[in-house]
Amino acid sequence: MNLKLKVWRQAKGSEKGCLEEYDAKDVSPDMSFLEMIDVVNQGLVAKGVEPIAFDSDCREGICGMCSLVIDGVAHGSEKGTATCQLHMRKFKDGQTLTIEPWRAKAFPVVKDLVVDRSAFDRVIQAGGYVSVNTGSAAEANSILIGKDIADTAMDAAACIGCGACVAQCKNASAMLFVAAKASQLAVLPQGQVERHRRALSMVAHPFPFLSLRAAMDRATCLRVSRKWLTAIWSSSGLPSVPSVAAQQCIRRGIPVNPLPPPTGNSSAGMSPCRSPSPEGWK
Repeated sequence: MNLKLKVWRQAKGSEKGCLEEYDAKDVSPDMSFLEMIDVVNQGLVAKGVEPIAFDSDCREGICGMCSLVIDGVAHGSEKGTATCQLHMRKFKDGQTLTIEPWRAKAFPVVKDLVVDRSAFDRVIQAGGYVSVNTGSAAEANSILIGKDIADTAMDAAACIGCGACVAQCKNASAMLFVAAKASQLAVLPQGQVERHRRALSMVAHPFPFLSLRAAMDRATCLRVSRKWLTAIWSSSGLPSVPSVAAQQCIRRGIPVNPLPPPTGNSSAGMSPCRSPSPEGWK
């Protein structure tokens, strides 16, 4: 396969970026998308050109490191598939692909396709945990948990924290991520004591992407979710964990940072060059 790539290149976050064109030649249909970029980078290095910077780690759809917007869709158009598991057989010979980093103010560009997702770390630090005594492992059967509850918690825990939901949402909202991290612990006995405090903490901080309008466009984030986190929204009571907590914050006068009106998908009407933090970004 031969492909034409339009790749976002940006030396660092404080500089302007541009879409640059590259040819991907003799690409095997069995390659993953990241392996295809590896081959392109090998050719660039051989020519003395700076290779394309991008994030990756496990390349098994588990770690959540890969973060590419392919033709305007986070992780590409293949449902429930991370970029590292997207194979080139899904594309056509001669096709032109536009590759961008996550487009959200919460995820500033570090270099090329690499973004800073430490905002998610701050959400977890705020309330994505349970307090337990350390020491030797407890007896597995000391706390009995029904299978339906365990399955629900596991469904929520399937979130790999990649940030695709934020990148795809027109509001750049992280409520799908917050719902997953609140729900996976809230339904378990170990998380019952702290569940209200944790949920309040996760939505009370003025994170730049935390929008109370998240559920208005939830289908978008669900479509690009690596693990298809539909259980979070369809299971009884789970979506109310962050939303009710946000309402309590408002009633108690705790600041919750809403975003300005949505400006649409960042890839729509995209100019070939623009500043690193233009007006109109989410």
